[in-house]
Amino acid sequence: MKRITFTADEALIAAARERARAGHTTLGDACRRWLADCVQDDARLQLYDATMPRLRGRLKVGRKLTRDEMNQR
Repeated sequence: MKRITFTADEALIAAARERARAGHTTLGDACRRWLADCVQDDARLQLYDATMPRLRGRLKVGRKLTRDEMNQR
């Protein structure tokens, strides 16, 4: 595993340490998880961008959706 060094405001580091402690982890583990999530988000977005053009025009609902149905989550 490679080490990195970065600079941040002392108050920010203290707050991040406290949040990590509340989550029963260390600041180092929390940073590693953040880096992994950051990379995974980019990979997911790239997969989405590659998939959507192939699906466009292929999926049919069978009827026109209402505005409420289109905005439903």
